[in-house]
Amino acid sequence: MTTLAQIGVAGLAVMGENLVLNMAGKGFSVAVYNRTTAKVDAFLAGRAGGLPITGHHSVSDFVQALERPRRILMMLKAGEVVDGFIAQLVPLLEEGDIVIDGGNSHYLDTVRRGEELHRQGLRFIGTGVSGGEEGALRGPSIMPGGDVSAWPMVEPVFTAIAARAGNDEPCCAWMGGGGAGHFVKMVHNGIEYADMQLIGETYQIMRQLLGLSAGRMHTIFRDWNSGDLSSYLIEITADIFDHREPDGSVLLERILDAAGQKGTGKWTVAAALEHGIPLSLISESVFARCISAQLEQRQHASQILRGPDLPFSGDQNHLIRDLEQALYCAKIISYAQGFVLLREASEQYGWHLDYASIARIWRGGCIIRSIFLDHIADAYERLPELENLLLAAYFSNRINKAQTKLRNVVGLAAMHGVPVPCFAAALSYFDSLRSVRLPANLLQAQRDYFGAHTYERTDRPRGEFHHTDWTGQGGATTSTPYSR
Repeated sequence: MTTLAQIGVAGLAVMGENLVLNMAGKGFSVAVYNRTTAKVDAFLAGRAGGLPITGHHSVSDFVQALERPRRILMMLKAGEVVDGFIAQLVPLLEEGDIVIDGGNSHYLDTVRRGEELHRQGLRFIGTGVSGGEEGALRGPSIMPGGDVSAWPMVEPVFTAIAARAGNDEPCCAWMGGGGAGHFVKMVHNGIEYADMQLIGETYQIMRQLLGLSAGRMHTIFRDWNSGDLSSYLIEITADIFDHREPDGSVLLERILDAAGQKGTGKWTVAAALEHGIPLSLISESVFARCISAQLEQRQHASQILRGPDLPFSGDQNHLIRDLEQALYCAKIISYAQGFVLLREASEQYGWHLDYASIARIWRGGCIIRSIFLDHIADAYERLPELENLLLAAYFSNRINKAQTKLRNVVGLAAMHGVPVPCFAAALSYFDSLRSVRLPANLLQAQRDYFGAHTYERTDRPRGEFHHTDWTGQGGATTSTPYSR
């Protein structure tokens, strides 16, 4: 009698293949399927050889090879590909079977798919998986959400293959219902965008303003990785500066400065706009990639537009120390904005997200893993209803002391014509958040003047709206009150 596999994985691209090897290495038997059957055969003849992995050339055979209730993990390209594969699966499944989407799907698609499968007696989980190729093989950070009744059936596999952090804690936890898992992964990716852009702006200052060599930057980032900035991204950046071509030249200098993106950053910004959350660092990081992609236009503009011709005359070591503190401050602000977005979505969708748990599972396996996340987890453990990380004692003390470093970096960059959109956005958000009064009263007066949109008054209760006939010719008719 043929032994049935404990879990099935559809999709043998980089992430899927390595997750299968991870599962098999942890003792799970795995059935695999890929639309291009040659990939299945090559996998079985190569890396999967000798492991408890079976390959299948048809969806039907793949489904029949699984023990009940079936657990099927899809590692497929987001969008129509996922919908198409689910359509093939559904007629072959039985009530109670579990379909898991481990790709970077949009959270609203996850909500829709979960509802559709629930009506057909099936259970659906949308799970974020972060860590890239190495993480998938050695242990990723896993963020599942959806039908909670399916979680006990999936949890033993996911916690076994997840990365470990702290006291050998698995970097995997249940996020909540609906699209919670994919929403948390989306925000993770948005924060990743901002982290990378801030590091890029630090590099731009070091290279353009200070004229530092790749070797010197390697040493600086290597040293930073042993302090407060210790993280995977700082570590690999140090390695990148030290990577040489066969002729001894620095590889980084031969890489085109035109960045790509797969969409999760854009989705995060769109969600922030939908929820009315000022996600300025992640937004600027997305726009920075957009303008980097306009390479030919930038090359043309550089021949026409002129910036300041002002050489740096300060102390290099002093500015490098300021950069370290400015980068830390900006990271605090970026994560604060990301967690505010998580909080808003959690309240709207009833997910009851555990922010300390999210910070803990991001400490290992994922791209943004860092010691910094321990302080975030601690802040939310102390105050689960904390409305903004900047208001937690640890972070407010750090940023209050180091804000002058951030101001110095932004000011020097502006004076010397070095673009630092994320650093500048961090400083603007900090100053806006701490301002008792902003110029929005004038904005509201303007809106009421030209459109009768009404305004609230400082001497009247919130929620009470007023209109002024500014010209004496407008009358009393008003538009609807504003919304954020």
